[in-house]
Amino acid sequence: MKTYQCTVCGHIYDEAAGAPAEGLAAGTLWADVPDSWVCPECGVAKTDFDMVEI
Repeated sequence: MKTYQCTVCGHIYDEAAGAPAEGLAAGTLWADVPDSWVCPECGVAKTDFDMVEI
């Protein structure tokens, strides 16, 4: 499982945890997150996230 960070606000999407409040179950891979998904903190597009090591 990998983590992705918003380049604008720093919000972390963790594949292991998912984002249940946004309808993404735990274990949802980044590739399976819809392209229409936006950062829940600042509203930028999925393309504004980079994979990070935590």
